[in-house]
Amino acid sequence: MWMLLTRRLREKYAVLWLVIGLAVLILGVFPQLLLWLTAVLGVQLPANLLFSLAIVLLLAVSLHLSWELSQAEDEIRRTAEEIAILHADLDLLRARVDVLDSDAAQPEGSPRVDGDERI
Repeated sequence: MWMLLTRRLREKYAVLWLVIGLAVLILGVFPQLLLWLTAVLGVQLPANLLFSLAIVLLLAVSLHLSWELSQAEDEIRRTAEEIAILHADLDLLRARVDVLDSDAAQPEGSPRVDGDERI
């Protein structure tokens, strides 16, 4: 809860961890539920069921985080490409402004030097 309140954990992850914490708390207070679930699922030992559920949960969290990371990498790449394009446009505009400034600084009757063309 502290991480959620201090904005160090996003809400969607906080909900996941709160649900997991609540489930662990319920199983801790009512261990008969784990025994009943073990019998219903046909697992021999409650510890085997807990470990299996933990492994499945960790795999699901890992898969979700990998998906989130892939999305973030795509967004970062796209943003970097847009910034590179904007920098190229900015450099082109600066070059045009420099040419216009140099044309404005030339006296009106002076001859033009080769390579001094307007863009």
